[in-house]
Amino acid sequence: MKRVLLGCFVLLFIAPAFSQRSIDVLHYKYEISLSDTTDNIYGIATIYFKANEPAEFLELDLTKINGIGKGMKITDLNTMEALDIRITASPLLIEYLHENDKVKIKLPKKLLPGENDTITIEYKGIPGDGLIISKNKYGNRTFFSDNWPNRAHNWIPCVDDPADKATVEFIITAPSHYQVISNGMQVEETNLFNNKKLTHYREDVPLPTKVMVIGVADFAVNNVGDVNCVPVSTWVYPENKKEGFYDYAIGKEILAWYINYIGPFPYKKLANVQSKTIFGGMENAGAIFYFENSVTGKREEEALIAHEIVHQWFGDMATEKSFAHLWLSEGFATYLTHVYLESKYGTDSLNSRMKADRETVIDFVNSSQKRVVDFSPDYMQLLNANSYQKGGWVLHMLRRQLGDSVFHKAIRQYYATYAGKNADSKDLQTIFETISGKNLNVFFDQWLHTPENPKLNITWKYQAKEKSVAITVEQLQNKIFEFPLEIAIGVTSAKKQIKKINVTKKVETFYFPVSSSSISISVDPNTSLLFQGTLAATK
Repeated sequence: MKRVLLGCFVLLFIAPAFSQRSIDVLHYKYEISLSDTTDNIYGIATIYFKANEPAEFLELDLTKINGIGKGMKITDLNTMEALDIRITASPLLIEYLHENDKVKIKLPKKLLPGENDTITIEYKGIPGDGLIISKNKYGNRTFFSDNWPNRAHNWIPCVDDPADKATVEFIITAPSHYQVISNGMQVEETNLFNNKKLTHYREDVPLPTKVMVIGVADFAVNNVGDVNCVPVSTWVYPENKKEGFYDYAIGKEILAWYINYIGPFPYKKLANVQSKTIFGGMENAGAIFYFENSVTGKREEEALIAHEIVHQWFGDMATEKSFAHLWLSEGFATYLTHVYLESKYGTDSLNSRMKADRETVIDFVNSSQKRVVDFSPDYMQLLNANSYQKGGWVLHMLRRQLGDSVFHKAIRQYYATYAGKNADSKDLQTIFETISGKNLNVFFDQWLHTPENPKLNITWKYQAKEKSVAITVEQLQNKIFEFPLEIAIGVTSAKKQIKKINVTKKVETFYFPVSSSSISISVDPNTSLLFQGTLAATK
């Protein structure tokens, strides 16, 4: 039966304004055909959704074919309502508009709150981004999706927003020599005619599109074993399988540590995959992609693997409401990587990494003057020291100020509260305030919403008559911060004593008794504060 489409520009342009949030996508089913002879992909997307409020339109993201022939063209569009009508009547015209990388579809009938419908879109094209079709380092053809932050719509129709989560299944038809990895569990693998193979994966945990994924390549696969009933596997290029199996096997140990520290793993499997991602690693849910040169046979990427595994909880399962709050993903992954390495290699490891991160943050903030919570429309620009290292430092200072026990309880509670949901920085603040019993408005405001950090000029002077040392702290930045600061005071014959002061003003002087004029002063001996500054003795 020929299906009839109508690109109804006039009707859609005069249609009443609507909010995408009036529609909630529940499930995506993508049937994708790949070939060794062309970069064209052929897709059938079936999208299941419900109305949260009265809805007449559905808007999806999908890149249109551009001037160099990259993008997607819709070849057919259907709804269940349309199919039902066709059984007993003439074909139903479905009005839609595809422009500016959006597909606006007028539903055959207005949906009332709670009502469901289904859209099926057939399309084809050459992905300009999002699905990387190329050759790997060994010259073999590969297909790797790379959706972050909102690049999924370059190859699949979807609501390409981290706040809209849905379950997903991928049914991939490709030449039979390929293996396929995707989200969820494999539910079918069938050899077809003409040397083709169908591979079907389904993920029943709702995901943001940024971590929906397929990888299609010639793989060597190693089943590493189970952690708390979660199968862990390694997928690498056959040419470096010995090295790759060794390098990625550490993921099992890392996964076990995080399950104990955070809580149950949110997905049914964990696959660590050598890939062509443009990033160092990409935290696709249950199927993490690493850059192809991460395989060396020397286990040089333990921190990277830990970082991406943390993301399975923070970023994938508990997701930021918008990319303005990206630090809730990247800051968590950065800091909890340090915490894992601290547990394995000791406190010196943590302090060393925090000092390095502090220098990175200082250099970035001094040159950019950007806030951590950043509403920039250029999401790629958010992959910066604010989101990663400063976000990690915010968590580190919370831990130092509130204590290990409160910190651990708070992040576990934050995850338990927002698993499967979306959160922003205020939501995290509320959790920490509830667990600690403290008002953290000043803390979160100054560290997340101020485009600078403390710049301190610290001087000290021995006072012979009083047998004391006077320590003056001057804040040089524009906004006055409030923070605890540790000062280590030592004399020639005694161990250094650590004094904690609370800095709240532009200039403050603090006095401490000492037993000798032969003293030494150091600032922040336990690496607990994000700051830059100078320390000098005065006469």
